[in-house]
Amino acid sequence: MTPSEEEAVRLHRKHGSNDAVIRHCKTVAMVTGIIAEEFTRQGKEFDSKAAVAGALLHDIGRSKIQTVKHGVEGSKILEKEGVDEVVVQIVRRHVGAGITPGEARTLGLPANDYIPRTREQIVVCFADKMIDAERVRPFEEEVRRFERKGHDVKRLLALRRILKADLGVDPETLIFGKIKGTR
Repeated sequence: MTPSEEEAVRLHRKHGSNDAVIRHCKTVAMVTGIIAEEFTRQGKEFDSKAAVAGALLHDIGRSKIQTVKHGVEGSKILEKEGVDEVVVQIVRRHVGAGITPGEARTLGLPANDYIPRTREQIVVCFADKMIDAERVRPFEEEVRRFERKGHDVKRLLALRRILKADLGVDPETLIFGKIKGTR
């Protein structure tokens, strides 16, 4: 099953997500939708329904844990709920700018590859990095946050570079242009 927005909110409620997490997920889904529209406009393959569902559910694991492990927890919840594997993988791989198997072991996660690989995974991971709570913000703010926390800034910048090359336009410019009603 690929949940609709209503079904995603129901799953959040069922598993104890608070209103702030749900609002954040809806904002990430809105940004994901903007990028999805551009891929569709260009005639490129993109599973908009799965990407938006993944964005709506990406932080459902925060109902159980507030650490980097929330992606794995969320994916477990969604597997038990019978959610489509494409959506489960989006949720599993959205944390940080991706996590390698070696990093996963260090963080106490199952030693899997958590690097976003598909267009849909990359878009949701990037969209999440554009949002602070419910506010769409400049990407540079997330870069500075990654620097302060000692996270992999190169991998974060690579997300944007990959998406820009695939879209043929800077994703941040696209997002802010759509939000402000321009292109």
